[in-house]
Amino acid sequence: MSIFDLTGRVAVITGGNGGIGLGIAQALTAAGCNVSIWGRNADKNKAAAVTMAGAKGKTETRVCDVSDPASVKAAMAATLETFGRVDGCFANAGIGGGGRRAFIDRTEDEWRRMFATNLDGVFHVFQAAARHMTERGEAGDRFGRLVATSSLASIFGTARNEHYAATKAAINALCRALAVELARQGVTANAILPGWIKSDMTAGIMANEKFVANVMPRIPVRRFGEPADFGGIAVYLMSQASSYHTADCFVIDGGYTAF
Repeated sequence: MSIFDLTGRVAVITGGNGGIGLGIAQALTAAGCNVSIWGRNADKNKAAAVTMAGAKGKTETRVCDVSDPASVKAAMAATLETFGRVDGCFANAGIGGGGRRAFIDRTEDEWRRMFATNLDGVFHVFQAAARHMTERGEAGDRFGRLVATSSLASIFGTARNEHYAATKAAINALCRALAVELARQGVTANAILPGWIKSDMTAGIMANEKFVANVMPRIPVRRFGEPADFGGIAVYLMSQASSYHTADCFVIDGGYTAF
């Protein structure tokens, strides 16, 4: 059996109905993992599931707002009822900052809304998953994977997007803390830091010729990333192969940060 065979494993992916989340979901199901996609848009959830209809792993979808603790608890309970277990949790749901407003003009509402989804959402989802994984671990089934989608904004200075950057830097620290706290239950925790990736969130700025002319020469691979570029890391992190790999921040950016 392949070290990357995920048959029998179950993963939750928030924001798994598009972009990086969908790329992760498609790779996991192809490797035999059963996947529960959580997203706010039921139609988008269903459309995402259709793309994995012929995969080895099964797919289900849940309407879930990660900023609402009750919504997360309900989605977790329903997923456990369907699959009986959750081995991995990819906290991928997030919103972008847009970079349109100076820091001194940032409104309280914008700040709170950003943190409610990008950081509180990860807290709610990880807590629900970690509780289940810890209970399983104490019963002798020590295996769990917590993976959060962070951003290069967590390590670079992102003007007019400080609220977004702050949530992503916090996610890196959260993953490191959980990696230490949950290690003895067999649970790993890691963050993924994408570079410039084609998705709904980046569609607007990538249509800007001036932006592309400035950024593309800084990417050694000379292309923007695709959701499929996150499939390999997702399968690795869900597999037994990564059992000794925790508290890391995986930079997947085509070499952008190195150049």
